[in-house]
Amino acid sequence: MATHDRTAKLGDKLSAQSSGTPPSVYSSESDRTYKLLQLIGRGGFGEVYLATPHPRGALPAQVCVKITDRLSPWLRESYFAELLYREPRALRVLDRFVVVDGARTRYCLVMEYAEHGDLGAWLERKGPQPERLVRREIAGILGVLDALHRGQALHRDLTPFNVFVCEHEQFKLGDFGIATHQLSRRGVTADAFNLFNVPNEIAWGKMRRWQQRDDIYQVGLIAVMLLRGDIASPIRSRDVRTLPCSDHLKEVIHRCLGVRGKRYGAAGELITALAHPRTEPRLGRVRSLAGKHLSFTGFLSRPRREAIVAAKRAGAIVQAKPGRTTDVLVRGRTNALQIAGAVGGLKLMEIRRLATRGQIVTVIGDRQFWRLVAATTSRRKKPPRV
Repeated sequence: MATHDRTAKLGDKLSAQSSGTPPSVYSSESDRTYKLLQLIGRGGFGEVYLATPHPRGALPAQVCVKITDRLSPWLRESYFAELLYREPRALRVLDRFVVVDGARTRYCLVMEYAEHGDLGAWLERKGPQPERLVRREIAGILGVLDALHRGQALHRDLTPFNVFVCEHEQFKLGDFGIATHQLSRRGVTADAFNLFNVPNEIAWGKMRRWQQRDDIYQVGLIAVMLLRGDIASPIRSRDVRTLPCSDHLKEVIHRCLGVRGKRYGAAGELITALAHPRTEPRLGRVRSLAGKHLSFTGFLSRPRREAIVAAKRAGAIVQAKPGRTTDVLVRGRTNALQIAGAVGGLKLMEIRRLATRGQIVTVIGDRQFWRLVAATTSRRKKPPRV
C-alpha cells in the first residue's frame, strides 16, 4: 500500500476530523493533542510521525509520535524510558498513551525529535568521522548502556538505526523495544535481534543466549561505521588494522569484535578501556624455564621450531598462545602486520587482558630466553662431583 494511502487511512481511524484535515491523536495522560504532520518512518515497530503538541507547555515545538499495534514493545519502551529518564544520552520519551478506536487499540509514544535523523542517514551525508568525535560520542552512548548493564538489563538492538543524531549533532540511544532484564549472568534467550548487526555465533544459532558482551559487540560495530562513514560494508576482526584511528582504539575495537569470551564483559569495562591508554609490557626476568608454561610471539633470532624444542629441553611447557595457565611470554621482533601497532599483537593484547583479571604473565626477550636455555643445557652437561 502506498505511503499516502496508509497515512490517510490512519488519519481516518485516529481522528474524527473532516476529510483533508491532518490527523491527530489525543493523550488522556497529559490532556494534549498531537497533530500528525508527516510520516517519517515505518518498520516492524510501527509508524513514526513528526507532530506538534497542543497545548505545548514545556514540550518542544516538534516531537515524534510512534504508533504501534503491539503492546509488548510499547511496554518495554515506556518502562526503560522511565528508568533512563535522567540519562542525557537516552532519547527522551515525553508522553505515552493508548488510543482505542472501536475494536482496534493503538499504542503511542511521544519522543523528542532527532533533527538529523538516525546514525545511518547522518553518516550517508557526513561520511567518515575523526577519532576524536568517535571517542566522544561512543562514550556518550556507553553512559546509557552502562546504566542498563548495572541494572542487569540488555539493549539487544544497538544498530545505526537506533542511534539518533539530535540537536548540536549529539548522539542519543533510543528504541528499547526488545530491551530486557536478565535474571543471571548467563544472559537471556537470543530470540529477538537484527540479523545484520549481531555476532556470527548468535546469527548462526551456535549461541542461544544474549549477554552484555553481545551489546558490546554492537558498540564496536558502531565505532567502525563511524570511522569508515559506512554502515553497509562488512567488518571482520582481522580488518581492524586498516581502520583510520590510533593503535589504542584499534585494540579496543578488536576486543569488542573478537572472540566472545574475551570481549569486554559490560559497558563499564569498555568505558575504562577507552579512558586509559595502553602501556607497553616491560621485559621481566625469570631464573629458570623449568615447569613454566611458555608462549612465543614475534620473530625470534632463530627459527620458531628450534625455539620450541629448546624450551621443552629446558623443562618448559610450550603453549601455542597465552591462556589462564601461562607464566612466560617470549617476545621477539615485532610483526609489522599486527592488529594494533608495535604493542598490539594478539598475544600481547591477551596478556594485558589477563592482567586485568589478576593473572600476571612475565614477558622476556629473545636474548634472555636463549641465555636461560644455554644455562640449563650447561648444567646438564656438567660432570658430577666425586
